[in-house]
Amino acid sequence: MLTHDFKLYVITDRKLFPALCNMYFAIESVLDAGATVIQLREKDLPARELLDMAFWMRELTNEYGAKLFINDRVDVALSVGADGVHLGRNSIPAHAVRKTWGDKLLIGVSTHSIEEALEAERDGADFITLGPIYETPSKLKYGRPLGTDIIRGVKSRISIPVIAVGGIKLDRIKEVRAAGAAGVAVISAILGVQNIKETTEEFLRLLK
Repeated sequence: MLTHDFKLYVITDRKLFPALCNMYFAIESVLDAGATVIQLREKDLPARELLDMAFWMRELTNEYGAKLFINDRVDVALSVGADGVHLGRNSIPAHAVRKTWGDKLLIGVSTHSIEEALEAERDGADFITLGPIYETPSKLKYGRPLGTDIIRGVKSRISIPVIAVGGIKLDRIKEVRAAGAAGVAVISAILGVQNIKETTEEFLRLLK
């Protein structure tokens, strides 16, 4: 059960930055602005490099009292004492994580349809991300945008929180929240802008 504020779910992408230290400074700016959930999502990194990054991210999120989720890698999440994992369609299933580790890790699951959302809840997910709601380069492989109506459809069928993802910008927050999203997941809308701290603060203001 989620007791933490998941209104703003910030996902990393080091490729947005010319140097790794720039991403670290960016994440610190996000946290300093008040964000409370970070997902480390660097799918192409070798395990050792990902682990090193995860240890650093755990130290930083602890400093700000924020939750840390690791994309896909349950082993890395457990090694660094992360709060949870976020699982995709090709990850270890949520029910296997829940059966093996119980409530040691919060579990988020990436979904792209009502059927996948129902499956995620049955498997023991604590929350889902649902998208792409709008067109976005990071989600092109999942096909056409789903639109906000799917949020309403999913919310009518499941009881766990739905986090909208995919092309979520400041001017779309009101629409996705009205459709029933508990929060929004973003990458470039925050990490791809120059005024990261101010943009994060504006996201949080609109999400209240």
